[in-house]
Amino acid sequence: MNKLSDKKRAQMLSVLVEGNSLRATARICDVAFNTVLKFVPEIGKACAEYQSSALKNLTCKRIQCDEIWSFCYAKAKNVPEDKKGQFGYGDVWTWVAICADSKLVPAWLVGNRDAETASIFMEDLASRFVHKVQLTTDGLKIYLDAVEGAFGADIDYAMLVKMYGESAEAKMQKRYSPAKFTGSKKEVIVGNPERKHISTSYAERQNLTMRMSMRRFTRLTNGFSKKVENHAYQVALHYMYYNFCRIHKTLRVTPAMEAGISDHVWSFEEIAQLAD
Repeated sequence: MNKLSDKKRAQMLSVLVEGNSLRATARICDVAFNTVLKFVPEIGKACAEYQSSALKNLTCKRIQCDEIWSFCYAKAKNVPEDKKGQFGYGDVWTWVAICADSKLVPAWLVGNRDAETASIFMEDLASRFVHKVQLTTDGLKIYLDAVEGAFGADIDYAMLVKMYGESAEAKMQKRYSPAKFTGSKKEVIVGNPERKHISTSYAERQNLTMRMSMRRFTRLTNGFSKKVENHAYQVALHYMYYNFCRIHKTLRVTPAMEAGISDHVWSFEEIAQLAD
């Protein structure tokens, strides 16, 4: 069986992580579409497994969490009747945690926006730290039980609750205009979090990075994932690149280096070799 060289696989990775679709990657790298289609699950699984074991015993102090919407197969309103209610058809949410200091993403999870997924996500997040952390989430109520179940009282936890009102412009252009932001309030839930650090700004900025770096998250295109498994593999690949390869402009090192879990900037060849 023919095997792609590390150089060719590295080229495919470099194109995929910059927001190109599978077909665009195939054209740019001069490979068959099916080659790219088979490569994404292979490398995505390897990236997920590596980070699951490497992102442990972290010394992060301030963590922010958020969820980002996407969809697979079809938008929820267009899902066929025989597939309605099945995970992977319609709305899919990616839960993300980010360290406010090192910008490392220690945990993420692709799933529904429900209490069960929130609990799984928080339990995984809690297992990655060596000491007490300050956590900030948005006002989504299902975080309350999830955080308590995962961290107990050993956490400084606060919610940043944002309030919105509908503007006149939004009423006229209901489909695309976002609601008008009217204010926010900080609610301390557990412990004694520093109020000046109660924020979700880094998590929300990470949402933009995801939409810019993964074609599957781009709105109003046909680049969305057709299978939720491939969607999750692409997210794992994205965070392998983000954590270990991409030099953060303000840090001037990668998030993994800043967090002390890597001593160098990873190359695309190194990531490709994980699949071996």
